[in-house]
Amino acid sequence: MDVKAAIKAVKQGQISPVYLLYGTEKYQMNEFVSLLVEQTISKEERDFALVHYDLAETPLQEVIEEAEMLPFMVPRKLILVQDAAVFTAGKDYAKVEHRVESLLEYMKNPAEYSVLVFMVNQEKLDERKKVVKAIKSDGMLLSFMPLGSEDLLKWVGKKAKEQGCALEEGAAEIIIRNAGTQLQTLAAEIDKLCLYAGRGGVIRAETADQLIARSMEQNVFALVEDIANLRIDRALAIFYELLKQKEEPIKIAALIARQFRIILQVKDLAGQSYSQHQIASQLGLHPYAVKIAGEQARKFQAAQLKQILSRLGTLDYEMKTGAIDKVLGLELFLLKLVA
Repeated sequence: MDVKAAIKAVKQGQISPVYLLYGTEKYQMNEFVSLLVEQTISKEERDFALVHYDLAETPLQEVIEEAEMLPFMVPRKLILVQDAAVFTAGKDYAKVEHRVESLLEYMKNPAEYSVLVFMVNQEKLDERKKVVKAIKSDGMLLSFMPLGSEDLLKWVGKKAKEQGCALEEGAAEIIIRNAGTQLQTLAAEIDKLCLYAGRGGVIRAETADQLIARSMEQNVFALVEDIANLRIDRALAIFYELLKQKEEPIKIAALIARQFRIILQVKDLAGQSYSQHQIASQLGLHPYAVKIAGEQARKFQAAQLKQILSRLGTLDYEMKTGAIDKVLGLELFLLKLVA
C-alpha cells in the first residue's frame, strides 16, 4: 500500500496494529504520524495514550511489553518508536541488545488496544530480514521519499490553498528554486507568503522572489541557471551579492563546479535513457534538482561542460596558490563563459 492509500484508510478508521515508516522525507512522515494521533487518540487522552521510545536507549522487547500491557485510563495507546536501526542493513552501534523475535511473536497476535509505529529515517530497509518481510506482509510498510518534480509543484500549490491563498503561474517554481526542496522549509515559506498576501490573496512570482531569501547553494544554483541562459548581468549580480555577504570566492567556485558536474552527470545518464527518478537515486539528488539540471544540460554540449570543469579546476589551483586574485579570477571566468 502506498502513502495516499494508507492516509485514506486511516481517515476511514482502518488502523493497522503495526506500522513501519521509512524514508528521507521527514516532513511527510511526521504529517502521517500526526494524522494517526488525531484519528486514534483524543486530545484529552494524549498524556496517557501517547508513548515514545528510542531504540538507541531501550531494548525492542521492552517496547513489545509496553504494547502488550493494558492502557491506563484510555481505550487505546499509540507507541512511537524512533531510531529503529533493527530494520536496516547498517550496524546498530547502540549499546542495547534487541530481541527481534519478540516483535515477530507479537505480530502473530497483536494487541487490539495498541498501535506500534516504527520510524526509520533511512532511504532503504534491509528486506532480507525476517522482521521487515513480516511487517511488509502482515503490517504496514510505508515509504516516505522525496516527491518527484511535478508532485512537488502540486504539493506547493496544495499547501498554499490550505492556507487560503492562490499561486500565480510560475510562483511555485520560484518558491522551490529560492527555498530549496525540503518540505519543512517550503511549508514555512508558504506560510510567510500567504500571511503577506492575506486570506484569499494571490502570491505573485515577483513577490516570492523578493520575500524568500536564498541560501548560498540556491544562489549558486540561480547563478548557473543565469549562465545557462546567457544572462551574465544577473549572474554577476548574484556573484557580487554573495561577496557582500562575505562568502569566500573559492567556496563559490567549488559550488559552481559542483553544479556543472551535476549537469554533466545528468546529461550523461539521460543519454543512457535513465529516468528522472533513476538519475536522482544514482546521484543522490532530489528529482526536482535533476529536472532543472536536465533543462540546463540541453543548453550545453558534453565537450563544453568538460571544458568548463577543466577551467574551474585550473582557476581553483590559481586562486589557492595566489597566482590570480580570487575575485578577479572568478569574474573573468564568468565573463568568458558567455564570450
